Amino acid sequence: MLSITNLKTGVVINIDGVPFEIIKSQHAQLGRGGAILRTTLKNLITGANIEKTFKGDSKIAPADISRSKAQFLYQEGTNYVFMNSSTFEQFNLSQQIIGSNSNFLTEGLIINIKYFNQQPINIELPIKMKFKVTQADPAVRGDSVNTPTKNAVIETGLKLRVPLFVKVDDIILIDTRTGVYIERV
Repeated sequence: MLSITNLKTGVVINIDGVPFEIIKSQHAQLGRGGAILRTTLKNLITGANIEKTFKGDSKIAPADISRSKAQFLYQEGTNYVFMNSSTFEQFNLSQQIIGSNSNFLTEGLIINIKYFNQQPINIELPIKMKFKVTQADPAVRGDSVNTPTKNAVIETGLKLRVPLFVKVDDIILIDTRTGVYIERV
């Protein structure tokens, strides 16, 4: 069991059989009362955020999250087919589980799969990934006061804003947490 002093950003806890990751936490001391912890929690199954306050004497169960390596093979309708890297067993994850991470899946990509109670709940991508630009708007001269950007499409079909110098067939680095261009490789 965890006390409120152990609850920090990134810790995964179990509330009523559901895994929650702590996104934000703030300790507070109430006059004569004990300490409290205000948190923002992310439900790792649905992706929804909730606010929850814990009292100083609360005991919270840690969630049993395990990870294993898997290789992305291909997409089949709204399902994504993966192969466990150690057992070579194939399994499907739905678009609902993967969410916006599907914008960064390329065939052959090795990733971590998060499991809760032996059920896959999400995938973990590398923070920075390289992609080939397949489409880019032509560069237009003009607005140089602001940082000028244009639309581009990467090999997975994701549309994003890139600097004017990026062109088709360039390899660019993208932050998979935000989907934002970082640099040309």
